[in-house]
Amino acid sequence: MDGRSGMPATAKTLTAKASAKPRSPAALRTSVGRTERNCSVARTLDIVSDAWAFLIIREAFFGTQTFEAFRSALGLPRATLTDRLKKLTQLAIFRQVAPGSSQRKEYRLTKMGFDLYPSFIALMQFGDRWLSKGKPPPLTLIHNNCGCDSHPIVTCSHCGESVGARDAKYRDGPGAGRSPAKSGRNTRRPSDGSRFVLGRPSSVSRALEIIGDKWSFMVVREGFFGNRRYDKILTELAIAPNILTDRLNRLVASGVFYRRQYQSSPDRYEYLLTDMGRDLYGPFIAMLRWGDRWLSKGKPPLILTHLKCGHDFQPSVDCDRCKQPIVAADMRYRLAYDPRSFGALGPRSVE
Repeated sequence: MDGRSGMPATAKTLTAKASAKPRSPAALRTSVGRTERNCSVARTLDIVSDAWAFLIIREAFFGTQTFEAFRSALGLPRATLTDRLKKLTQLAIFRQVAPGSSQRKEYRLTKMGFDLYPSFIALMQFGDRWLSKGKPPPLTLIHNNCGCDSHPIVTCSHCGESVGARDAKYRDGPGAGRSPAKSGRNTRRPSDGSRFVLGRPSSVSRALEIIGDKWSFMVVREGFFGNRRYDKILTELAIAPNILTDRLNRLVASGVFYRRQYQSSPDRYEYLLTDMGRDLYGPFIAMLRWGDRWLSKGKPPLILTHLKCGHDFQPSVDCDRCKQPIVAADMRYRLAYDPRSFGALGPRSVE
């Protein structure tokens, strides 16, 4: 999330010089197509908003490494699985390994791949809080470092306190600006949103059902920038009106936004984040940190400042009990389901 617009209410951004007049949607397009703000969260969503890629990465966190094990857990067509494993290897999320004298290759997460784990955990906590429909969460995290059931929180790397949507301000970083949108980005809403919930139960899947296509994500992101009105969002994103209307309606229906009328004759509404919507801020800035680290080439588009301590910070996903950063290797799990009934592995550290 980056740019020049302010946070709503208490947390307003440091602004760069404003242009003389707002640009029209057409002005935000180039000869090669639509442009968009440089954004580390968007770059992260490029990877995990593809339902198949997300599901494969999720299974890898549970110890799945072979083609057939991925296929058994997810039921993907062989061609689809081959394609996504190839792409994730090219993106350096996976590396291929031939153990011992075996000719069968395994797919193992790289350091870059393992570093996605905190973002997944932040999304999982959001899904547990808001999307469980009164049922127990699919899994409980146990942090080996302190031995406690853990409910991780997103914190300030400087003072260690939790950070919410009203606790931070931001300014342009060295990578700020606009770039042509990459072709093939997942801006189209899947006709079958249930793809994200294939296989084992997952609160991360439930969260991505809501923000798992890029337009939905970018509309929510504009809410964090304080852009509430239809015309402002339309101009900023250079989005087709019918697509924006569809995403806003769906985000209102899901409880992320609520409508508030600000004009009559004709009726006009603004879209404000609900408590549920603001709670997406933690997962968003967790993904921002991953994108800054791995995809910004040392030039983060956005710099965050924590209002409570006054320092610039990096978001950290920490255990709520011992306050230590969450690392995949340090976690065990207590499952509320039997993974074998889904044709899936472990995880190996199940209690």
